[in-house]
Amino acid sequence: MFPLYDENPARITPYFTYGLIGMNTLVFIHEVSLSNAQLSQFLSQYAVVPQELTTNLSGEWITLFTSQFLHGGWWHLISNMVFLWVFGNNIEDRLGHAKYLIFYLACGALAALCQWFIGMNSEIPSLGASGAISGVLGAYIIRFPHAKVMTLIFLGFFITTIRVPALVIIGLFVVQNVISGLATLQTAANMTVQTGGVAYWAHIGGFVFGVILAPLFGLFRRD
Repeated sequence: MFPLYDENPARITPYFTYGLIGMNTLVFIHEVSLSNAQLSQFLSQYAVVPQELTTNLSGEWITLFTSQFLHGGWWHLISNMVFLWVFGNNIEDRLGHAKYLIFYLACGALAALCQWFIGMNSEIPSLGASGAISGVLGAYIIRFPHAKVMTLIFLGFFITTIRVPALVIIGLFVVQNVISGLATLQTAANMTVQTGGVAYWAHIGGFVFGVILAPLFGLFRRD
């Protein structure tokens, strides 16, 4: 299931959502312009490397934020940006521009810490906007659970679109991540550059913190 757009118009122009999509895209274009050696150095400097964060928190804390603008491939970037495009505008509308940006970055940083907690000695860089966007999804599902989302469905060779409630598509996202996260818990704790993997616990953590923090930022106040 892949969201295309929601039937939930925003009342403002979501400047920060557009800006975040633009920044993520520009940073990724820079990534693909680098040689393998330069890219490895770039990720080592700006992605969260759990082992380095464990040993040098004061010098590495900034990566909790810079890592949110890095991506590991075109599909990683595109899928994240589509979810941000579909769901981010309504949350920016409800929180207001400045609070939305703070909320987004806070969810991303806390999500990265959740993944770090699972594998504190991992050497593999943790990167991507997924944790922050999961926070946006957490806010969306408690504020607009019944909003309809036009969704692309893949059933083998059969492809179609259907309208489903946000509760369904976001709920399935969370369930899939919880199941996968629990199934790979031991692997995640021992993740290395060679084994790699999806940061399921960053997704789960970002979603949970989104549910917790969004009401504190005024999700239900602005009407």
